[in-house]
Amino acid sequence: MSTAKVDLHRLSRVANWAIPGLAVASLVAGMTVSFWFHFLTVFFLLLTVMNLFYRFVQTRHTILRNFGAIGQLRYVMESLGPELRQYFFSNDTEERPFSRVERAEVYRKAKGIDAAVAFGSQLEFGPKEIKLRHSMYPTPHDELEPFRLTFGEERGIASAYTIDKPIMISAMSFGALSEPAVRSLSRGAKHAGIAMNTGEGGWPKHHLEEGADLIFQMGTAKFGVRDEGGLLDDAKLRKLAALPQMKMIEIKFSQGAKPGKGGLLPKEKITAEIAELRGVPMGEDVVSPPSHPECYDNASTLEFIQRVQEVSGLPTGIKFCVGSLDQTAEFLREMAHSKIFPDYIAIDGGEGGTGAAPKPYLDSFGMPLMPALRGVHTILTDLEIRDRTKLIAAGKLIGAAKWTMALAMGADAIYSARGFMLALGCIQALHCGDNTCPVGITSHDRTLKHGLVISDKAQRVQQYVHGSVHDFEEILCSTGVKSARELCMDNLYVPPQSILAGENRA
Repeated sequence: MSTAKVDLHRLSRVANWAIPGLAVASLVAGMTVSFWFHFLTVFFLLLTVMNLFYRFVQTRHTILRNFGAIGQLRYVMESLGPELRQYFFSNDTEERPFSRVERAEVYRKAKGIDAAVAFGSQLEFGPKEIKLRHSMYPTPHDELEPFRLTFGEERGIASAYTIDKPIMISAMSFGALSEPAVRSLSRGAKHAGIAMNTGEGGWPKHHLEEGADLIFQMGTAKFGVRDEGGLLDDAKLRKLAALPQMKMIEIKFSQGAKPGKGGLLPKEKITAEIAELRGVPMGEDVVSPPSHPECYDNASTLEFIQRVQEVSGLPTGIKFCVGSLDQTAEFLREMAHSKIFPDYIAIDGGEGGTGAAPKPYLDSFGMPLMPALRGVHTILTDLEIRDRTKLIAAGKLIGAAKWTMALAMGADAIYSARGFMLALGCIQALHCGDNTCPVGITSHDRTLKHGLVISDKAQRVQQYVHGSVHDFEEILCSTGVKSARELCMDNLYVPPQSILAGENRA
């Protein structure tokens, strides 16, 4: 039994003869039947010219050279494929990096809509799923202790910074984000009472405009605080740290989405303003070095951390993605030996996001957050220095349940970036790096960012925080603890197949 199929080669040959033939036929019809046929003449003449160009002039695309205009349909379908899958063919739980179910929860929180759903979970309850344990005797809400965490208290510094919510906006720079997106996040953070990380985008002009408490991120290129040779300029750091909105400094060693490789800002996204704030030329990709030149071993890295602490006078943390727990343990042992401790360590999981990164780095580098977080917490505990620093967790933590899991595994607070992008209205179009973000969050195109209204989006950020914190407090009560500090592995069900199974009671 034969199966009918389309012979594209034959179809293209027919089309390649039919297109000029239709141009001639419409020309004759326009001259003999009606003038209106000449509109078809113009159309088919243009199509003929385009077809000839595809087949005999351009040399980059073999499909177009072999099949002409019919081949162009292949590229049309390829470009429409992601949208067709997202809206028509993918189910509610299979999209990546965030499913429609996950995104919808953030959207509802951001819009202040009741997030209750009916009939049951749409998620798979597989053999590796980590779940929260509820208590037979939940904690009454009025007995729950308010969340409170102070960075820098271990060193007894006057500039110690206290947060009263477990969530902070993770690093997103002006450049990766548009001006209205940065301002919306900053204004929303101020109204919600949370801190915002500036990202490694140089002088944080638009972050400062809306008055949020800020964490200045110093990347490997040291935009905003670098000297002519790319090293740290103490005077510039001191000036920046003196700003009243600046509450902490973060030294970024690596990022979950591209560990072992510096930051990347494509030239398409570099405006005159961004070039000025970063001190870089226009028309070229901005690629940060993979590491800080001042940091070439554990001892020099800790000396650099101490230098930043002393120059800035602010709580100073570090951020990295774990590649090897053995290597991380060596670093933490040197920390214990030298008695130099960052005020916090932000662990970025390999599932973290980015505006632009090579695909092998997105897919194949970096430990996932949960085992990395648990590993670092365990090493610090074994070295008896867990009380000398704080741990912040980052990596797809966009909802209160995941926050609680991370805190139970050893984190003291949570970073989220993409959660707040979704709160702004991100539709996961995956065009963050090419300046064509359809909702203007990661685009500097004037027509695209025009649709992002700061007052409206700031309110969505505030509502997302308040709704998620409310869920977090409800979850704490259900687990039977009275404060987030009491959370531990006993509050989690970790199945035997999980990498963390050895640390959980059955």
